[in-house]
Amino acid sequence: MPDMALIMLVLVVFAALAFDYINGFHDTANAIATCVSTRALSVKAAIFMAAFLNFAGAMVSTKVASTIGKGIVDANHVTQLVVLAGILGAIIWNLITWYYGMPSSSSHAIIGGIMGAVIAHSGAATLHWKGLQKIVMALILSPIIGVAIGFIFMVIVMRLFHNSNPGPLNKNFRKLQVASAAFMAFSHGTADAQKSMGVITMALLSYGLIPTFDVPTWVKISCAVAMGLGTAAGGWRIIKTIGKDFVKLQPVHGFCVETAAAGVILGASSIGMPVSTTHVITSTILGVGVSKRLTAVNWNVAKRIVWAWVLTIPAAALVAFMTYQVLLPLLG
Repeated sequence: MPDMALIMLVLVVFAALAFDYINGFHDTANAIATCVSTRALSVKAAIFMAAFLNFAGAMVSTKVASTIGKGIVDANHVTQLVVLAGILGAIIWNLITWYYGMPSSSSHAIIGGIMGAVIAHSGAATLHWKGLQKIVMALILSPIIGVAIGFIFMVIVMRLFHNSNPGPLNKNFRKLQVASAAFMAFSHGTADAQKSMGVITMALLSYGLIPTFDVPTWVKISCAVAMGLGTAAGGWRIIKTIGKDFVKLQPVHGFCVETAAAGVILGASSIGMPVSTTHVITSTILGVGVSKRLTAVNWNVAKRIVWAWVLTIPAAALVAFMTYQVLLPLLG
């Protein structure tokens, strides 16, 4: 008779890597939309660079993985079915928002997915509300910080170069923007691939393959590879929303957006806070756009983006809750 727990573990690992892959092409826009829209890089070159640096960033740390794996619920009280349903809830919501070109947060999706599956399994009482409060606070504050830093950075740069000729200025910043996009891609890897690392490690601990919550090397490598491959697949729908429809950007603006966003994300990753790279990059674009003038922002697109942000945690939780109910009689 087959070991059902082992089969479930394999399904969880496969689903988590699929989530990372989808996260890669879903969030490709976070790193490269601005440099593509300003023509600092071609789409192909930008995606290749982002894929490589996503992989490199994913190998740097596991602090965010620990927050995801231990901050939402005690890993010892989680079943394989809970983890699987949580991941599937996040994947389904990511695919829906990708289809409609909405830059929703994969971080919110995986957190909402795990929450929904845990509630379906054992009720809301088993959630770590203190840990969730810390996570949600980081997810709420990061866009506000992103807007502020994007605005301030853009104002400083424009004051420093206010006497410069726009043509040569943008030409020079187009070169600098390649470096800032690389910085952003690396920071994206440090944040987003670790979410799947945390989920897989939670499943390994639940099965009993590891004694404590320490991310194995093979998990780091496989998650980094999955995200790199997903990034290489691209995500033009969301690139268009962020890089073209939201705010019209010149290379100098793109440089400020990417540098400010990467700084916020790396700072959060260094202390294990799972901020949304999507929220941070779009909020820094908003900050830079507002520094030009309020009419530089397409507020209809901004409204759609905010709705995607607001809905993601409850929507992913609801999908995961229903997925658990469907899978329970089949695999439970």
